[in-house]
Amino acid sequence: MKAMVIKDAWGPENLKPEERADPTPAPGELVIAMKAISINPRDLIMSQGGYGRMGGSLPLVPLCDGAGIVAALGEGVDGFAEGDLVVPPYSRTWMHGSTSVANQAGAHGGPLDGTAQEQFLVPAKAVVRAPAHMSAAQAATLPCAAVTAWNAIVGEGKVKAGDLILLQGTGGVSLFALQFTKMHGADVIITSSSDEKLEKAKSLGADHLINYKTEPDWHKSAREISGAEGVDHIIEVGGAGTVDKSISAVRPGGLISLIGVLSGAGADVNLGRVVTRHVRMQGVTLGSKLLLEDMCRAMEHHETMPVIDDRRFEFEGLGSALQSLPEGRHFGKIVCEMG
Repeated sequence: MKAMVIKDAWGPENLKPEERADPTPAPGELVIAMKAISINPRDLIMSQGGYGRMGGSLPLVPLCDGAGIVAALGEGVDGFAEGDLVVPPYSRTWMHGSTSVANQAGAHGGPLDGTAQEQFLVPAKAVVRAPAHMSAAQAATLPCAAVTAWNAIVGEGKVKAGDLILLQGTGGVSLFALQFTKMHGADVIITSSSDEKLEKAKSLGADHLINYKTEPDWHKSAREISGAEGVDHIIEVGGAGTVDKSISAVRPGGLISLIGVLSGAGADVNLGRVVTRHVRMQGVTLGSKLLLEDMCRAMEHHETMPVIDDRRFEFEGLGSALQSLPEGRHFGKIVCEMG
């Protein structure tokens, strides 16, 4: 089989194809013939060695997103059959509950080898059946961005009908959060620097659109939309450049889910307002296999379709695809369909 491997030195430019032996499943394991993979900002940072010891060591097969069909079953594996379309969760050791050191140690694409390989050997207990209405390309988008959004909106966020949620940008997490918010009957404000992307978000159900280039005081616009009190919940992906405005935009007692730090990790924050307005700030990093299962059932019930960018990348062009992520030209998830 072929795998994409970072060898010799960290960096997406060092991703090279490598021929490896086809895996044979031991008892309790199965082999997934990967049909599609998808990329995330996490994968770029991981490929650069940005997670330190948490990212493992070289050589490393990257990526935690992917879907494929069951190709071989080890002895004692029940509940799956060859040909089933399945998804490996982000971590093979994170079955339920909140994150831990042990859960992170089982993460795919760092520290363990990830989904950028034609044959993926994984414990059967760490596999989830894909939603029945999805293709492999659609299901490949679910383990990272979708579960993060589900955790933020449903798991930790406890969204309810009538809430007003502000989403930053139109990346994978924000668009999944848009879909999950509307699934639960809440209203959405979404921000972007692109009117074209905002119109696309509107077609997915966004109720209020803010172009933060033409409205740099987007936090004031959000408060006006809310009726002056502030929004109930903000999905914060910007980091240093946006978090202080998020604190201004959220209502007293509201929630800010910190998911990304696209504009930097070191923020100058007015902590006084956090305290006096009882603002809750919750870091959200992915989620368990149980959350993935819950999310897949909900998406199947509502026939929710992941948003996939028009562009595709070739398997051997994975390094270039990762390096293009910071340009922000994509709308939704970037996917590679494999043979």
